[in-house]
Amino acid sequence: MMHRRTALKTLASAAAATAIPGFAFAQNKKITMKLGISLAQSHPTVVGLQAACAEILRESNGQLAIDVFPNSQLGSDTDMISQVRSGAIEMMSTASGVFATLVPSAAVSVLPFVFPDLETAFRAMDGELGRHIREGFTKVSLVPLGKAWDHGFRQVTMSTKPVNSVQDLQGVKLRVPATPVLQQTFKALGASPTTIGIGEAYTALQTKVVDGQENGLAIIDAQRFYEVQKYCSLTSHAWECFWIAANPQAWNKVPENLRQIAVRAFELQAVKTRTVMATLNTSLQDSLTKRGLTFNNVDPKPFRQALQQAGAYKEWKGKFGDETWTLLEKYSGKLV
Repeated sequence: MMHRRTALKTLASAAAATAIPGFAFAQNKKITMKLGISLAQSHPTVVGLQAACAEILRESNGQLAIDVFPNSQLGSDTDMISQVRSGAIEMMSTASGVFATLVPSAAVSVLPFVFPDLETAFRAMDGELGRHIREGFTKVSLVPLGKAWDHGFRQVTMSTKPVNSVQDLQGVKLRVPATPVLQQTFKALGASPTTIGIGEAYTALQTKVVDGQENGLAIIDAQRFYEVQKYCSLTSHAWECFWIAANPQAWNKVPENLRQIAVRAFELQAVKTRTVMATLNTSLQDSLTKRGLTFNNVDPKPFRQALQQAGAYKEWKGKFGDETWTLLEKYSGKLV
């Protein structure tokens, strides 16, 4: 009788296990995934992603292993987006402006001079505007994972002169990422924006293919742009964030309990990295000054006025549509 009861309990447990979707899969099969990113190994976002993946491995008892490949090891940002959509790699992370080639609303965060400070930017991305952007990912067969990662306010560096006024940008060859909003911004301000991948930007600056570039201080440091640039003008012209996106077929094969572990770990590190970035940006100006960069503060008002006079915000409102624009102005204030 005892043997029979034990056997029945074992069968009942097995039946219960198989009744829970993914339970046996989660118990018996290790899942390995690749996460590509173009940023350098030392960048806080890469460090945060690696910390999140280590936590995912630990909390899942080794069942979910996500390996981070930094420094464009798996290809350029656009290459990796294509690979994730096709299923060649499982996930990747890049700037919202780069994702905007597929998810137009993602570029709204990088519009020039819309967020006065980090607190406003985080409130927007963690609130209704961020939720609206994430919904756009699902429409193009991408799964957004967790909160936005702070990429900081973007500043302009130059090899020839500092930027103090709109006039200082006239005719300047400026490296920008594959982000239409940033390309349009600097074109409207009179510069000659040139799209070059982050992996080739250092060489382009070194060989004077371009006069300057624009990025957050963490990128300027991690990519060692201070070695080939002389001036850093604190324009804070746009705030950028990174999103993590996964292939839906690959992600849906992961049992729900492991997906929850992963998203929780990514979100925790995203928030921690925001603090790291804020502290780093405070200290980086001093360390970059010691390594040769000359900093100057910039009044943003003439730049924003020039964009308004050029009709840039009105044009962007038409491109983004009323729903996205209304959500943006909920946080930025009236732009048009």
